Amino acid sequence: MYHFAFRVPAWTWPLLILAGAAQAADRVLSLEEAVKIALEQNPLTRVAGESAAGAKEAVGEARASYYPDLAIRASFNRWERHAFLPSGLARPGIPSTIGPTNDWYTGVATRYTLFDFGRRRAETGAARARLGIAREDAGRVREDIALSVHQAYFGLAASLEMEGVARKALTRAEDHVRVARSRKEAGAVPQADVVRAQVEAAGAQLALEHAQGMVRVAAGSLNTAMGVPVEASVEVDRNPREIIPPASIDLTEALERAVSARPELRGAQQRIEASRRGVDVVRGAYGPKVKGEASLGWRDTSYFPQDKDWLVGVSVELPIFTGFSRKHRLARAKSELSREEADARRLMQTVRQEVWAAHSKLRESYEATVSTEVQVRDARESLRLASERYQAGAGVITDLLDSEAALARAEAVRVAALWDYQAARSTFQRSVGELSPKSQP
Repeated sequence: MYHFAFRVPAWTWPLLILAGAAQAADRVLSLEEAVKIALEQNPLTRVAGESAAGAKEAVGEARASYYPDLAIRASFNRWERHAFLPSGLARPGIPSTIGPTNDWYTGVATRYTLFDFGRRRAETGAARARLGIAREDAGRVREDIALSVHQAYFGLAASLEMEGVARKALTRAEDHVRVARSRKEAGAVPQADVVRAQVEAAGAQLALEHAQGMVRVAAGSLNTAMGVPVEASVEVDRNPREIIPPASIDLTEALERAVSARPELRGAQQRIEASRRGVDVVRGAYGPKVKGEASLGWRDTSYFPQDKDWLVGVSVELPIFTGFSRKHRLARAKSELSREEADARRLMQTVRQEVWAAHSKLRESYEATVSTEVQVRDARESLRLASERYQAGAGVITDLLDSEAALARAEAVRVAALWDYQAARSTFQRSVGELSPKSQP
């Protein structure tokens, strides 16, 4: 398990305490805690969470159509109308207009959809499917954030290891300079040996400075991935996780787990369901709507109306011709459904390919860790022998420095292989959808 000590200025403590990252200086965080901090602090997590919250409210909005509408109504009108009387009723002195008069009304009215050909059910189902899509998208975001933290974490650990390799190489180079000067003073070697050793030491110093710069960059990347101040000082415990042979992983089972666990695939199934419900919504427009309505109020010419005004009834609405809009909407909805089904098949192939590639990379990195261990051991032995020969006068400075360069390269390759394996392992876990802690927004 990885840990890192988090040393930060006092002014950053409140932020880190709120994030759960630290309660005091030198707080040691595990990799899992770092992922937790990132999931809490990364703005993408909030974006995904708010999208899911909005989709949940949309479900409630769709369910609202199952309840009756109830409204309080009040109105005032002043009107005058011409009265079209039959010719037999027209008499001199009888006015041909009604009004002007005041019309005051107050009351309550309700309306309820009794039958809508399955449209409300389809709309509610589509809203639930969109909620599922939002939740799966949130899961995908969590997996991506977790992977970015893993990669940044391992990148920092690798950079620190590389710094250690460069520091040891510089120490050995300085020791070679000392040996060359000692032999030069004894008259056993020319001044060229000393100059050559000094050149190699200067190169080792430059390599150390480069490695230190990479550590600073990697620390900033980890802080950014966690959502904490980029300038915070980070120290990593460089004890790697246990190296597990890829042969112990059942690839067939991993492919099946990815199909069932990857949020992208589950989201694709929810998109298919939403599109299928969308087809049902459009089909519902072909059927009749039956609505019940009632109202009770008072109407009069005075400010406080006295005459009762009420209504109870049932209405049936069946569209006959809508300019072929329903036909086109239905065709479009079916096309969207077919597109989502095809995209789900494509996504499944992509996920399986990602698992396959991640497993292949894991195997490659594992084999590299095994081979580089032997390479480092042989390079150390070669340097020891070259050093002994040079000090005994049986070797030349070129052999010594070549052996030193070979050891430095082997150690660097070893560090890269070890941490590449850790990153490849996390990538494989991400490919099967098992990297981040599971939670529903």
